[in-house]
Amino acid sequence: MSAEAADREAATSSRPCTPPQTSWFEFLLEEALLEQHLQKPSPDPPPVQLIVQFLEQASKPSVNEQNQVQPPPDNKRNRILKLLALKVAAHLKWDLDVLEKSLSVPVLNMLLNELLCISKVPPGTKHVDVDLSSLPPTTAMAILLYNRWAIRTIVQSSFPVKQVKPGPPQLNVMNQMQQEKELTENILKVLKEQAADSILVLEGALKLNKDLYVHTIRTLDLLAMEPGMVNGETESSTAGLKISAEEIQCQVCYDLGAIYFQQGSTNAAVHENAKEKFFKTKELIAKNGSSSLHFTIDEERLAGYCQACGVLTSSSDDASQQATPYSQIHSCMKSGNYQDLVKIFLEDNLTLSLPVQFRQSVLRELFQKAQQGNDALDEVCFKVCVCNTVCDVLQGLTIDIQFCQLFLKPSKEKIDFLLEVCSRSINLENASEMLKRKMAAFLKNLCLGLEDLQLVFMISSHELFIKLLKDDERKLLIDQMRKRSPRINLCTKPVTSFYDIPASASVNIGQLEHQLILSVDPWRIRQILIELHGMTSERQFWTISNKWEVPNVYGNVILGIKDNLTRDLVYILMAKGLHCCAIKDFVHAKQLFAACLELVTEFSPKLRQVMLNEMLLLDIYTHEAGAGVSGERPPSDLISRVRGYLEMRVPDIPLRQVIAEECVAFLLNWRENEYLTMQVPLPLVQTNPYVKLGQLLAATCKELPGPKESRRTAKDLWEVVVQICSVSNQHKRGNDGRVSLIKHRESTLGIMYSSWECYFFFFSLQEPLVLTTILSLFVKLHNVREDIVNDIAAEHISIWPSSIPNLQSVDFEAVAVTVKELVSYALTINANNHFWLIIQADIYFATNQYSAALHYYLQAGAVCSDFFNKMVPPDVYTDQVIKRMIKCCSLLNCHTQVAILCQFLREVDYKTAFKALQEQNSHDAMDSYYEYIWDVTILEYLTYLHHKRGETDKRQIAIKAIGQTELNASNPEEVLQLAAQRRKKKFLQAMAKLYF
Repeated sequence: MSAEAADREAATSSRPCTPPQTSWFEFLLEEALLEQHLQKPSPDPPPVQLIVQFLEQASKPSVNEQNQVQPPPDNKRNRILKLLALKVAAHLKWDLDVLEKSLSVPVLNMLLNELLCISKVPPGTKHVDVDLSSLPPTTAMAILLYNRWAIRTIVQSSFPVKQVKPGPPQLNVMNQMQQEKELTENILKVLKEQAADSILVLEGALKLNKDLYVHTIRTLDLLAMEPGMVNGETESSTAGLKISAEEIQCQVCYDLGAIYFQQGSTNAAVHENAKEKFFKTKELIAKNGSSSLHFTIDEERLAGYCQACGVLTSSSDDASQQATPYSQIHSCMKSGNYQDLVKIFLEDNLTLSLPVQFRQSVLRELFQKAQQGNDALDEVCFKVCVCNTVCDVLQGLTIDIQFCQLFLKPSKEKIDFLLEVCSRSINLENASEMLKRKMAAFLKNLCLGLEDLQLVFMISSHELFIKLLKDDERKLLIDQMRKRSPRINLCTKPVTSFYDIPASASVNIGQLEHQLILSVDPWRIRQILIELHGMTSERQFWTISNKWEVPNVYGNVILGIKDNLTRDLVYILMAKGLHCCAIKDFVHAKQLFAACLELVTEFSPKLRQVMLNEMLLLDIYTHEAGAGVSGERPPSDLISRVRGYLEMRVPDIPLRQVIAEECVAFLLNWRENEYLTMQVPLPLVQTNPYVKLGQLLAATCKELPGPKESRRTAKDLWEVVVQICSVSNQHKRGNDGRVSLIKHRESTLGIMYSSWECYFFFFSLQEPLVLTTILSLFVKLHNVREDIVNDIAAEHISIWPSSIPNLQSVDFEAVAVTVKELVSYALTINANNHFWLIIQADIYFATNQYSAALHYYLQAGAVCSDFFNKMVPPDVYTDQVIKRMIKCCSLLNCHTQVAILCQFLREVDYKTAFKALQEQNSHDAMDSYYEYIWDVTILEYLTYLHHKRGETDKRQIAIKAIGQTELNASNPEEVLQLAAQRRKKKFLQAMAKLYF
């Protein structure tokens, strides 16, 4: 019998058969606990909140006959309630991680005190004065649990706590929360006073080196019996749940390390103790494995502690310390050796080993020290900022605003250092073209941002600049700078005290406009605009950058705002938000949109709805690029907002078509087929073309497993797409000026505004079944063409009609392009879908690109057979696919491969195989492929052919292949099939290595 079964049996036998005479409460609670949680074959852990309920009931004060409040009586009812609370904790194996997450400090303090009491620890006894080795195992374990919790609670209280947003004020709730807060503070005060004793107790526990036992439900029931019935079992060394000595040491070392680390903030020597304990914990976990622990340890936090201790403590191994950049930086910051600090950052620009966040944190600390009055650090801040900026440029990140602020007053020394950093951060001999382009663009933009042509000349004449930019690019840049300031002579020396001269208003406006273009902080943008409008009222500042683009449907509304400042602010916030959204900087986009929403809410309900719509689209993009990548479903709130947008009927609201497109694609991608097919309002289907198309797609996907006669929606979808692809004599030009891929259609259904938008809608789909459906539809439409020579295969292709009444009305050229683009897009979603790979291969085959076709045919087989270690499913390598592979090999003059592939057909094509083997001008490995042939007839023909040609060596190879015992015709069918399968595997793997 298992330990848990014994616990349940003991618990069952110890339950009272009849309720106590005083109250039904304890009997019902005990019944609920034992019956619902502990008597099941695989019981779920009972809810921890039961502990709270039991202890609250047990600690309720009583009222005597004179209405005086008395302490809780020590009666049977309260003892049973306390026992039940201990049983729940025992069922959870006294896991402090679970208990601390669910119970408050006062409740857990009460629970552990009850554990000490029932474990026969005398009240008022100092734990540090008790010899743990002389105590019963369960008593010693109870003391350890309490002191471990005390230490952990002290450490936890030192961490910052996120304040919970209060709800509506309720007097009784606030009083209760205040009482609990005061009680917690009192307990923490006591625990901190006893912290030294608790540390000594845990240090003593490390010397025990013996297994201990913690109370289980069974041992608690035994303790609850009459003293004469216990029979001394709970005092023995085998009662309770066994905790090994190594597990105890592991937990105690971790907890001691945490308290020592916390105390190290005021006493640096204590960090050595913390380091010792954490590394001991790490050794024990490596030795025993974390899965063997009854009490889990957060290994990520442990790794962080170890890394922090390695930085904060001095190591006797100087070489290992010097090898760690973090240690070097910490040492430099501590000693004030900022010259070496800059050197470390400069060297790391080549390796890029330091995280960007760490670099920024060091720079922030330097700025803080400089702001406290240390003027000597200004130069260090600039140099570290330059190193970080060049590092950001090389990684394709946005340039920080601090760099722009430090370069508001450039100088020769600053430019010299910047060029030195750029030169030492890139190895032109080994650097990729991408890195070179990034560095060149940075230097070019830097020149365009400088007013002083002498500084521009310093950069443009530098060796790095000359190597990165072509002569034409450099000349064009210098000409642009000269035209911008024609009166400045390059030979003129700069005035030493130039920046001491007060700047003119035009210079200030130019600097503010430059900051306005760079900034993505809504509050800063607002401040800059206020300053600019205070200087001049004649300018329209929303026009200063041609990169600020707002859709025409929005621009007309925004430019109608009468107040100039408000108009500029709304336009710029929206333009910057749309730009951030386009480059996938969703964090800044959300900040900009939120600020714009708050602004327009005050005066324009129309623009408020516009911003809500744009924030919905932003949330869709954010989910698709974040949690959606791992397959996590979107929150129900987002799905409701998408539905709400589609069903919205607010008049005169400017709408962007892309939002409706993305909303419908979002519902399809997350399989909201029930809503699209059954719940979507009928007027919405009739008025919104994307909803109509989405409904047809959802209904078709829903019916795919069904019989053919039930696929009426597939026919409807087919008719819609055929009409979308119908053409007239003229191309249709979209609102953006681009000519549509599919020519203008003369459709009476009104399903899509134009084929261009429909085309892009398909590329918003990501759900595999939806993509497969629309892809098979276009493949079928491509195959219907009369002059088609080679059909393309696709999954579910049989559900579509096989003919079109008016073939001349379909733009088959555009359909062919759409099939190519769709399958390429689908493979970016899932590169291992063998049906899509077969389609790609068929496209290459149809366009006479035989090597590429073979590549994708082989890839399709590899992904569904574990690189041919398993048998390729027959629905992947059909006879049609094999025949096309044969034709590819034949046209590539790989005739031996043709003969081998002829064996793969259901009926071996001897005619093609023999004809291929007769070819003497073969571009493959020829006789080295004979080991992959298992058909004896082909091998016999090879023997005859080489004998006829007098090719003795090749004839011997063929004879050796045919003489293998596993190919003997007398062998059982299973042996012959195994031999064939083994040769198929080796041949396909050899082919894959050749064409991949």
